[in-house]
Amino acid sequence: MPITESDIEKIAKLAHLEITDEERRALTPQIASIVAYVEQLNELDTSQVEPATGGFTPEGERTRAGRDDVRHRSLGQAAALDQAPDPSHGYFRVPKVL
Repeated sequence: MPITESDIEKIAKLAHLEITDEERRALTPQIASIVAYVEQLNELDTSQVEPATGGFTPEGERTRAGRDDVRHRSLGQAAALDQAPDPSHGYFRVPKVL
């Protein structure tokens, strides 16, 4: 399925990006090329490949990727803010991001 300028417009809208007509025209072949490259993975025979569910140790042994879902006590507000660089009124103060 070829990537069209309409697809690029939809992607930009979903990403809340404003793009110009020129950018849309430039991005269409670039993204089409990326998608075509990634689609090459569908051509690989993976029927004999075991699903990877975790990491491996240097010796090649599997590691335990999951952990039990166990409740723990909360850290608490005072302990969480204890070493914060600039706490304010019981909250973390962070730089304003625009």
